[in-house]
Amino acid sequence: MIDQYKTLAAPSKGEFKDRGSKFIAYAWPVYSESEWQEHLQFVKKEHFKARHHCFAYRIGLDGNNFRANDDGEPSGTAGKPILGQIDSYDLTNVFVVIVRYFGGTKLGTSGLINAYKNAAIDAFESAEIIEKTIEHIYKIQFDYALMSQVMNAVKKGELEIVRQVFEQEAFLEIAIPRSKVKDTIRQLRARIAELRIEEIDAIKKIPGLEIDYLMER
Repeated sequence: MIDQYKTLAAPSKGEFKDRGSKFIAYAWPVYSESEWQEHLQFVKKEHFKARHHCFAYRIGLDGNNFRANDDGEPSGTAGKPILGQIDSYDLTNVFVVIVRYFGGTKLGTSGLINAYKNAAIDAFESAEIIEKTIEHIYKIQFDYALMSQVMNAVKKGELEIVRQVFEQEAFLEIAIPRSKVKDTIRQLRARIAELRIEEIDAIKKIPGLEIDYLMER
Protein backbone atom coordinates (compact mmCIF):
# COMPACT_ATOMS: atom_id res chain seq x y z
CA MET A 1 0.00 0.00 0.00
CA ILE A 2 1.44 3.37 -1.07
CA ASP A 3 1.77 5.76 1.87
CA GLN A 4 3.12 8.88 0.17
CA TYR A 5 2.06 11.33 -2.52
CA LYS A 6 3.40 14.62 -3.90
CA THR A 7 1.58 17.93 -3.61
CA LEU A 8 2.27 21.63 -3.05
CA ALA A 9 3.35 22.92 0.34
CA ALA A 10 1.69 26.29 -0.31
CA PRO A 11 0.12 28.36 -3.09
CA SER A 12 2.40 29.46 -5.92
CA LYS A 13 2.28 31.69 -8.97
CA GLY A 14 3.78 31.61 -12.46
CA GLU A 15 3.71 33.63 -15.66
CA PHE A 16 4.31 33.26 -19.39
CA LYS A 17 4.15 35.81 -22.23
CA ASP A 18 3.87 35.30 -25.96
CA ARG A 19 3.27 37.94 -28.65
CA GLY A 20 1.56 40.32 -26.28
CA SER A 21 -0.65 37.77 -24.55
CA LYS A 22 0.00 37.33 -20.85
CA PHE A 23 -0.73 34.08 -19.00
CA ILE A 24 -0.78 34.23 -15.19
CA ALA A 25 -0.89 30.87 -13.38
CA TYR A 26 -2.09 30.28 -9.82
CA ALA A 27 -1.60 26.91 -8.13
CA TRP A 28 -2.96 25.72 -4.79
CA PRO A 29 -2.97 22.54 -2.72
CA VAL A 30 -6.65 21.49 -2.41
CA TYR A 31 -8.52 18.57 -0.89
CA SER A 32 -12.14 19.13 -1.88
CA GLU A 33 -14.45 20.41 -4.61
CA SER A 34 -15.42 23.45 -2.53
CA GLU A 35 -11.78 24.51 -2.13
CA TRP A 36 -10.96 24.68 -5.84
CA GLN A 37 -14.26 26.42 -6.54
CA GLU A 38 -13.44 29.10 -3.96
CA HIS A 39 -10.00 29.66 -5.52
CA LEU A 40 -11.51 29.92 -8.99
CA GLN A 41 -14.02 32.54 -7.86
CA PHE A 42 -11.23 34.50 -6.17
CA VAL A 43 -9.18 34.58 -9.40
CA LYS A 44 -12.21 35.56 -11.48
CA LYS A 45 -12.85 38.52 -9.16
CA GLU A 46 -9.17 39.53 -9.18
CA HIS A 47 -8.96 39.30 -12.98
CA PHE A 48 -12.49 40.18 -14.07
CA LYS A 49 -11.18 41.88 -17.23
CA ALA A 50 -9.34 38.78 -18.44
CA ARG A 51 -10.77 36.86 -21.42
CA HIS A 52 -10.15 33.38 -20.07
CA HIS A 53 -9.78 31.62 -16.70
CA CYS A 54 -8.72 28.11 -17.72
CA PHE A 55 -8.09 25.48 -15.09
CA ALA A 56 -7.39 21.88 -14.18
CA TYR A 57 -7.21 19.88 -10.99
CA ARG A 58 -6.51 16.42 -9.69
CA ILE A 59 -7.81 15.46 -6.25
CA GLY A 60 -7.50 12.22 -4.34
CA LEU A 61 -5.31 9.16 -4.60
CA ASP A 62 -7.20 6.86 -6.97
CA GLY A 63 -6.65 9.02 -10.07
CA ASN A 64 -10.36 9.33 -10.84
CA ASN A 65 -11.15 12.84 -9.60
CA PHE A 66 -9.82 15.33 -12.15
CA ARG A 67 -11.03 17.99 -14.56
CA ALA A 68 -9.66 20.16 -17.36
CA ASN A 69 -11.54 23.27 -18.50
CA ASP A 70 -10.70 25.43 -21.54
CA ASP A 71 -13.05 28.32 -20.63
CA GLY A 72 -13.63 29.41 -24.21
CA GLU A 73 -10.22 28.60 -25.64
CA PRO A 74 -10.16 26.06 -28.53
CA SER A 75 -10.85 22.57 -27.24
CA GLY A 76 -7.82 20.87 -25.72
CA THR A 77 -5.53 23.91 -25.84
CA ALA A 78 -5.70 25.02 -22.19
CA GLY A 79 -7.15 22.64 -19.61
CA LYS A 80 -5.40 19.55 -20.96
CA PRO A 81 -1.91 21.14 -21.04
CA ILE A 82 -2.44 22.32 -17.44
CA LEU A 83 -3.56 18.87 -16.30
CA GLY A 84 -0.66 17.38 -18.25
CA GLN A 85 1.80 19.33 -16.14
CA ILE A 86 0.07 18.36 -12.89
CA ASP A 87 0.62 14.75 -13.98
CA SER A 88 4.12 15.40 -15.32
CA TYR A 89 5.17 16.63 -11.86
CA ASP A 90 3.38 13.58 -10.36
CA LEU A 91 1.15 15.78 -8.19
CA THR A 92 -2.29 15.32 -6.69
CA ASN A 93 -4.57 17.42 -4.50
CA VAL A 94 -3.62 20.35 -6.72
CA PHE A 95 -5.68 23.02 -8.50
CA VAL A 96 -4.26 25.34 -11.18
CA VAL A 97 -6.04 28.23 -12.87
CA ILE A 98 -4.40 30.29 -15.61
CA VAL A 99 -5.66 33.74 -16.52
CA ARG A 100 -5.10 34.97 -20.08
CA TYR A 101 -4.96 38.58 -21.17
CA PHE A 102 -5.19 38.71 -24.97
CA GLY A 103 -2.40 40.66 -26.64
CA GLY A 104 -4.03 41.19 -30.01
CA THR A 105 -2.27 38.40 -31.91
CA LYS A 106 -3.77 34.94 -32.24
CA LEU A 107 -1.34 32.24 -31.11
CA GLY A 108 -2.87 29.26 -32.87
CA THR A 109 -3.45 25.83 -31.39
CA SER A 110 0.22 24.97 -30.82
CA GLY A 111 0.94 28.42 -29.43
CA LEU A 112 -1.87 28.18 -26.89
CA ILE A 113 -0.86 24.69 -25.80
CA ASN A 114 2.71 25.88 -25.33
CA ALA A 115 1.64 28.98 -23.40
CA TYR A 116 -0.66 27.22 -20.93
CA LYS A 117 1.89 24.45 -20.48
CA ASN A 118 4.73 26.86 -19.72
CA ALA A 119 2.66 29.05 -17.40
CA ALA A 120 1.82 25.94 -15.36
CA ILE A 121 5.48 24.87 -15.37
CA ASP A 122 6.53 28.31 -14.09
CA ALA A 123 4.04 28.03 -11.20
CA PHE A 124 5.35 24.58 -10.27
CA GLU A 125 8.99 25.62 -10.59
CA SER A 126 8.24 28.47 -8.15
CA ALA A 127 6.48 26.12 -5.73
CA GLU A 128 7.73 23.94 -2.92
CA ILE A 129 6.73 20.40 -3.84
CA ILE A 130 6.51 18.11 -0.85
CA GLU A 131 5.88 14.42 -0.25
CA LYS A 132 3.06 13.83 2.21
CA THR A 133 2.18 10.70 4.07
CA ILE A 134 -1.32 9.41 3.40
CA GLU A 135 -3.10 9.41 6.73
CA HIS A 136 -6.46 8.38 8.10
CA ILE A 137 -8.09 10.66 10.64
CA TYR A 138 -9.87 8.96 13.54
CA LYS A 139 -12.02 10.48 16.25
CA ILE A 140 -11.55 9.15 19.79
CA GLN A 141 -14.54 10.09 21.92
CA PHE A 142 -14.29 9.16 25.60
CA ASP A 143 -15.69 9.65 29.07
CA TYR A 144 -13.57 11.87 31.29
CA ALA A 145 -12.92 8.87 33.53
CA LEU A 146 -10.77 7.46 30.68
CA MET A 147 -8.90 10.66 29.94
CA SER A 148 -5.61 9.60 31.52
CA GLN A 149 -5.57 6.26 29.69
CA VAL A 150 -6.46 7.89 26.36
CA MET A 151 -3.82 10.60 26.58
CA ASN A 152 -1.15 8.11 27.67
CA ALA A 153 -2.07 5.73 24.85
CA VAL A 154 -1.83 8.50 22.25
CA LYS A 155 1.50 9.66 23.68
CA LYS A 156 3.00 6.14 23.74
CA GLY A 157 1.83 5.56 20.18
CA GLU A 158 3.50 8.85 19.14
CA LEU A 159 0.31 9.80 17.30
CA GLU A 160 -0.36 13.28 15.93
CA ILE A 161 -3.32 15.04 17.55
CA VAL A 162 -5.09 16.97 14.80
CA ARG A 163 -7.78 18.41 17.06
CA GLN A 164 -8.82 18.11 20.67
CA VAL A 165 -11.95 19.20 22.51
CA PHE A 166 -12.52 19.06 26.26
CA GLU A 167 -15.96 20.51 26.90
CA GLN A 168 -19.23 18.77 27.76
CA GLU A 169 -17.89 15.92 25.66
CA ALA A 170 -14.25 15.04 25.24
CA PHE A 171 -12.65 13.85 22.04
CA LEU A 172 -9.43 13.78 20.08
CA GLU A 173 -8.89 13.57 16.34
CA ILE A 174 -5.68 11.72 15.53
CA ALA A 175 -3.74 11.02 12.33
CA ILE A 176 -2.50 7.51 11.55
CA PRO A 177 -0.40 6.51 8.50
CA ARG A 178 -2.74 4.56 6.22
CA SER A 179 -0.67 1.37 6.15
CA LYS A 180 -0.49 1.26 9.97
CA VAL A 181 -4.15 1.85 10.82
CA LYS A 182 -5.12 -1.70 11.84
CA ASP A 183 -2.16 -2.29 14.17
CA THR A 184 -2.30 1.22 15.61
CA ILE A 185 -6.01 1.04 16.50
CA ARG A 186 -5.45 -2.37 18.08
CA GLN A 187 -2.58 -1.07 20.21
CA LEU A 188 -4.54 2.05 21.12
CA ARG A 189 -7.54 0.04 22.36
CA ALA A 190 -5.29 -2.30 24.35
CA ARG A 191 -3.51 0.56 26.09
CA ILE A 192 -6.74 2.39 26.91
CA ALA A 193 -8.32 -0.80 28.27
CA GLU A 194 -5.04 -1.60 30.06
CA LEU A 195 -4.92 -5.07 28.53
CA ARG A 196 -2.25 -7.06 26.72
CA ILE A 197 -2.37 -6.76 22.94
CA GLU A 198 -3.41 -10.40 22.52
CA GLU A 199 -6.37 -9.87 24.89
CA ILE A 200 -7.95 -6.87 23.21
CA ASP A 201 -9.37 -8.73 20.18
CA ALA A 202 -11.90 -10.46 22.41
CA ILE A 203 -13.21 -7.09 23.65
CA LYS A 204 -15.75 -5.71 21.17
CA LYS A 205 -16.57 -2.54 23.11
CA ILE A 206 -14.74 -0.61 25.79
CA PRO A 207 -17.27 1.21 28.01
CA GLY A 208 -17.04 4.98 27.63
CA LEU A 209 -14.94 4.81 24.44
CA GLU A 210 -15.75 5.24 20.74
CA ILE A 211 -13.14 5.25 17.95
CA ASP A 212 -14.50 6.23 14.53
CA TYR A 213 -12.95 6.83 11.11
CA LEU A 214 -13.46 10.37 9.80
CA MET A 215 -11.52 10.83 6.54
CA GLU A 216 -8.34 10.37 4.57
CA ARG A 217 -5.90 13.19 4.02
